Amino acid sequence: MNQPIAYKTASPITGIRSQFVQGINGLHMHYLEAGFESPGRPLLLLLHGFPELAYSWRKVMPALAAAGYHVVAPDQRGYGLTTGWSDDYDEDIEPFRPLNMVRDVLALVATLEYSEVAGVIGHDFGSPMAGLCALSRPDIFRSVVMMSAPFAGVPEYPTEVRDGVITPPPAKGLANPDLHTGFAALNPQRKHYQVYYTTQPANQDMLNCPQGLHDFLRAYYHVKSADWIRNKPHPLANWEPVVMAELPNYYVMQADETMAETAAAEMPNDQEIANNTWLTDIELGVYTATYGDSGFQGGLQSYRCTMDSATAADLRLFAGRGIEVPASFMSGASDWGPQQMPGALTQLETVVCSDYKGTVQIDGAGHWVQQEQPEAVVKHILAFLTSLS
Repeated sequence: MNQPIAYKTASPITGIRSQFVQGINGLHMHYLEAGFESPGRPLLLLLHGFPELAYSWRKVMPALAAAGYHVVAPDQRGYGLTTGWSDDYDEDIEPFRPLNMVRDVLALVATLEYSEVAGVIGHDFGSPMAGLCALSRPDIFRSVVMMSAPFAGVPEYPTEVRDGVITPPPAKGLANPDLHTGFAALNPQRKHYQVYYTTQPANQDMLNCPQGLHDFLRAYYHVKSADWIRNKPHPLANWEPVVMAELPNYYVMQADETMAETAAAEMPNDQEIANNTWLTDIELGVYTATYGDSGFQGGLQSYRCTMDSATAADLRLFAGRGIEVPASFMSGASDWGPQQMPGALTQLETVVCSDYKGTVQIDGAGHWVQQEQPEAVVKHILAFLTSLS
């Protein structure tokens, strides 16, 4: 069945169609679905990352549906054809905080008339979202597969009392201002990409970059893929700035560059583009057209939330809780994502998940693992789900 897909320039994909639904926690939500032909199938929910779309799951959805699942991939709040959110930098970012985005997912599940989700699967930014879904509502999300970005759990609840006042624990990781002071003291000076993504110019830097949006996205996808031969990830020993600077420039950027300038330096040549079979220029055109309409600010709002103390306060509601449902993690062997936060993957494997089923590394893939090696991703997802039954 060739079903219509609502993105501009998108070619029909057998067995996948676009749907829209109103009233999803204030959103008019767009999602792609496969395996819709017969009722009663278990539900798989796929959550994309940045700068991605529900379309990023196009290569795995038909095979998962063929295995007997109803597969649903929404454009999350801030992305794609989903509307009802604001891209105003000066407005309150509360709607983009993680727990509210879990509410988005719960509302979608309810609208689809399911009482539980057989598996929530998230990639990049969608990975910690999937983890938080499983942690907060294990009664609904019965298993979880996280991809490319480890979910290190929720912040600790403050227990130290000074003069009758509960004191939060010291800031760690990206929340530690000493880290960013240290980046600025390096030679050359550096900055973390997530901090850059919280700044007001970031959206326009990418949307209206000198090389054009299509070439920016081409270079950005290229440099984080297995096609960029300098992607040789290894664990980082600690959070010291000089150690963190071992990350590629697209993670720890040159202080005076935009992300568009960072990507432009690694633009693939014509032959490399022609050889790319996992993201053709026609497929990339779907992202170009969609982000050309929506901009990047909706996705960037979530990065701002990661630096917001109110987000940490929200998540401390679940302090001391981990993921109790069966869980797995998957990434490309050439992906720096699992290493970009020192200790996060080990924390996921040994502390956060009480029923951990293992970590999978997929050869021939970088950060965009479900697009670069979809057959291997489907194989491991189905093996994980089959092992549970």
